[in-house]
Amino acid sequence: MAGTKEIKTHIDSVKDTKKITNAMYLIASTKLRKARSDLDSVRPYFDALRAEIKRIFRTAGDVESPYFYPYDHDVHPLDGTFGCLVITADKGLAGAYNQNVLKEAEKMLTEHPDTKLYVVGEYGRHFFAQKGIPIEKSFLYTAQNPTMDRAREISSILLDAYDKGTLKKIFIIYTDLKSSISSEAKQTRLLPFHRSHFDEQIPGEKAFDEPIEFVPSVEAVLNNVMQSYISGFIFSALVDSFCSEQNARMTAMDAANDNAEKLLGELSLEYNRVRQAAITQEITEVSAGAKAQKIQRLKRAQRKKEVCTT
Repeated sequence: MAGTKEIKTHIDSVKDTKKITNAMYLIASTKLRKARSDLDSVRPYFDALRAEIKRIFRTAGDVESPYFYPYDHDVHPLDGTFGCLVITADKGLAGAYNQNVLKEAEKMLTEHPDTKLYVVGEYGRHFFAQKGIPIEKSFLYTAQNPTMDRAREISSILLDAYDKGTLKKIFIIYTDLKSSISSEAKQTRLLPFHRSHFDEQIPGEKAFDEPIEFVPSVEAVLNNVMQSYISGFIFSALVDSFCSEQNARMTAMDAANDNAEKLLGELSLEYNRVRQAAITQEITEVSAGAKAQKIQRLKRAQRKKEVCTT
């Protein structure tokens, strides 16, 4: 059984760890609020872009664009090399956040081996390096604090490969924060789009019947708008993943704090039990020593009495 000194050292260690986990919880909650605010501030802009794309299709329904499936795609499916943007965190301590994303990536590689990986996040880079899986492009900046500039850079690289025909389809694997208690690792096709993707009603959308003039052409306008929309989609996925990471870290740190409290209670109980046992042992030893001395005194007194009698 451990002594009081070892238990006291263990208690101090748990208290120090609890301070760290509590600080990480507070930092994650602050980052989560800021990221959600950033996402809410840009969402109306991309909702407006989506509304404009819908207006283009209503005005010129037969418009062709490389960013959409052709009308006969069911007859002639698109095969070839796929591109996949995988969004992970830079570090762990976030529950199963990174593992869920990487499971989706491995699943996609199994189903379609001819897939080039584009990775955001140090955790993902380290994982694929350990597995010996080649990475086409690793974005070396941190996954923390995503910005539109970074989203545009990623979008530019992916679109360049897509426009050249190097990639036939582009997917994105990220974590969707459904609520404060629920998140899900998702695999979403980024390109090409189905036209039906823009048929959904946007809240607050107004119908416009006025004719639209496209300069220089409807195809050029649509392609230009789609590039901005794709950048926005990637930015949304980056922020959504960042929010999910912070939420997962908050949950993990909250669980760690609860476990630390439980462990401290058990250690305190054990410490008191061991200390009480030590005190009882000391009292027993003192009592036994006093009793032994009393017996010795009685024996000496008895011997003296016997000597005097003789």
